[in-house]
Amino acid sequence: MSTRLIDLRSDTITQPTPAMRRAMAEALVGDDVMGDDPTVSALEKEVAARLGKEAAVFVPSGTMANQIAVRAHTEPGDEILLETNSHIYFYEAGGIGAISGVIARCVSGRRGIFGAADLLPCLRPADVHFAPTRLVCIENTHNRGGGSVWPLETMREVGSFAQSHNLRCHLDGARLWNASVANNVSESAYAACCDSVSVCFSKGLGAPVGSALAGTEKFIHRARRFRKQFGGGMRQAGIIAAGALHALHHHRERLAEDHANAQHLAKHLSGLRGIGINPQEVETNIVRFEVESMPAPTLAELLNQKGVRVLATGPTTLRAVTSLMVTREDMEATLEIFKTLLQPTC
Repeated sequence: MSTRLIDLRSDTITQPTPAMRRAMAEALVGDDVMGDDPTVSALEKEVAARLGKEAAVFVPSGTMANQIAVRAHTEPGDEILLETNSHIYFYEAGGIGAISGVIARCVSGRRGIFGAADLLPCLRPADVHFAPTRLVCIENTHNRGGGSVWPLETMREVGSFAQSHNLRCHLDGARLWNASVANNVSESAYAACCDSVSVCFSKGLGAPVGSALAGTEKFIHRARRFRKQFGGGMRQAGIIAAGALHALHHHRERLAEDHANAQHLAKHLSGLRGIGINPQEVETNIVRFEVESMPAPTLAELLNQKGVRVLATGPTTLRAVTSLMVTREDMEATLEIFKTLLQPTC
């Protein structure tokens, strides 16, 4: 058994570093709903600048950021276009219908990525029988696409298509930092393709909690009302905003280490009997692979008993996610445990 627990279920399991804890403990705070928290204000200004947007608002979670964006861009009875396996559609508890009263029309992408040609047949004509199409949502990197990174030109194409058809475009950029580091494209270049963008601090960046939503001043003013309505108005939130600021300043560049560890894991998993994976498709920190020799939940439990946690995302599919909590040595230990389970010597 591994000498320590190796948790690869998600990059949400990251723990604050000692330096981050100090920054949080020393943060200046105020009442954020009243606009009095200086640390939250500093974070919002920095995020807006990094994304090339006029303003940003700090929220408790990525799901809330996305749900606020949908609500702020639409009215009940509208229709939105998003990829079949997108986080907003797949993992946000039906929020778009329950909270915003909109319906989803799903686009089939390739590892979560689609183009303007995929959107054209989905547009509704101007007819009283149909829900008006209002919003296109993009996810970069794409979680269920295996951490796939959108090519910048494809994002520009989709953004231009939305603009030319009088649609708004929202970017779910929970792992936009990963996409930027992997493709050496600035976050602002990606964000320029869309009217709004959400980013997360509690995944690869390692902050304990928090996301942000960015857009125009007018859009963020509207978004603040919905943040309050949804129960996301916070008081002395500078304590957690300080963790996010520390993460932005100190943890962004090291995401390349997570990508390298994921690629190392994928490369060596591909050589094991009973595993189906294409290492070339591992672009960032998410490794999705097929289990061919037993049900995926069974293998996940066997790995857990050996001290390695992974996530079963389907009957035959497992996901392993690298983060600042795991090292290259952990990757080697994980591979040895896989070998023990899949390629026994007797």
